[in-house]
Amino acid sequence: MLAHLNIRKSTVGAVAAFALAVSGSAYSAPKTVLVVGDSLSAEYGLARGSGWVALLERKLQTEKLDARIVNASISGDTTSGGRSRLPALLAQHKPSVVVLELGANDGLRGLPIPSAEDNLRAMIRLAQENKAKVLLVGIHMPPNYGRNYTDRFTGMYKELSADLKVPLVPYMLQGVELVPTNFQADRMHPLATAHPVILNNIWPQLAPLIKN
Repeated sequence: MLAHLNIRKSTVGAVAAFALAVSGSAYSAPKTVLVVGDSLSAEYGLARGSGWVALLERKLQTEKLDARIVNASISGDTTSGGRSRLPALLAQHKPSVVVLELGANDGLRGLPIPSAEDNLRAMIRLAQENKAKVLLVGIHMPPNYGRNYTDRFTGMYKELSADLKVPLVPYMLQGVELVPTNFQADRMHPLATAHPVILNNIWPQLAPLIKN
């Protein structure tokens, strides 16, 4: 009987130790930050490692934050493309934080704003349903698209942020757009020298999501 009790205690102890090890491993696992964007996040026209997402990786290391970055940005992508890709990305990477930087190509193509808003809304909700925090990154349209369109486009991000309770970077190119020498020859995509400014625009809203 005593031998039986000893075996049972040993088994219970082993199970408890295993559970503790698994729990500790899960607790110490790094967070995953998933960036779903377009050319502004995909290093279009830049040397690899010089865009704001790569700079973010280095900043996390400098600040000793245990998080890994998955950059799923594609040049030319629209909100529709991002919406179609997101379910598989969430299933594969199981991110703690999702950064949505989409909409510029919808606007430049003059696509309907309600459609873009619906796509972004669906993406935010899907990420939230998968237990991820969301950061929405906004962009502005050039004035030649007309005041009505540009105002509605900017308002789209603000409305989504308020409705779905997600933090917003109102304009990722703040402080970049008024200096022509910040841009590549196409006058649309920032040079590598402007990407630290972009990261500085995004970091104040992103940092709390990673740290908490």
